[in-house]
Amino acid sequence: QVQLAESGGDLVQAGGSLRLSCAASGSTPGIAVMGWHRQAPGKQRELVAAIISGGSTNYADSVKGRFTISRDNAKNTLYLQMNSLRPEDTGVYYCYASTVARNYWGRGTQVTVSS
Repeated sequence: QVQLAESGGDLVQAGGSLRLSCAASGSTPGIAVMGWHRQAPGKQRELVAAIISGGSTNYADSVKGRFTISRDNAKNTLYLQMNSLRPEDTGVYYCYASTVARNYWGRGTQVTVSS
């Protein structure tokens, strides 16, 4: 089992920055991929960014050049640095972790970007 706890969501003005964190606990050595999804009101959950255990990253086109995903294996913590935030980045951001057996999800953290 893996437990995930997100933090760092907040209300910020357009153009501002936030850093989200996701602390993982439990069977963390089995995690192959970690990432962030987000869900805006009335929309489906979408992938924002992901990082595999070897360090390769993948980003949604809408956040490329603005967001950076990173992982501190020593601290079992995943980060998402978000710069140049836009109102369309508003939503609940969920951390996830994938093992061979299944995916795990956190409860989410709210990010609101005002125009």
